[in-house]
Amino acid sequence: MADQFATDVIALIKKRAESESGEGMPASFVGEITIATELDALGFDSLGLADVLWDVEQAYGIKIDMNTADAWSNLKNVGDVVDAVRGLLAKEA
Repeated sequence: MADQFATDVIALIKKRAESESGEGMPASFVGEITIATELDALGFDSLGLADVLWDVEQAYGIKIDMNTADAWSNLKNVGDVVDAVRGLLAKEA
């Protein structure tokens, strides 16, 4: 079960996925978005993922260093995004 922080990040990801697809979630995706949901299943390409990260930056007032793109390219599912953002917030605290 996701905590409140994870739930909030999932909501950001869901909103972006819906706006990227133009008509709601991609046809290939069925079900609720959870921390186990694969980013590919939501239809995100690298640009879409960059948009998600920008949304997270805006929501949490953090700066994601794009020079660490290799680290971000390892994000496979929603839980990976939640953990990465949680780690950034912990470093800034």
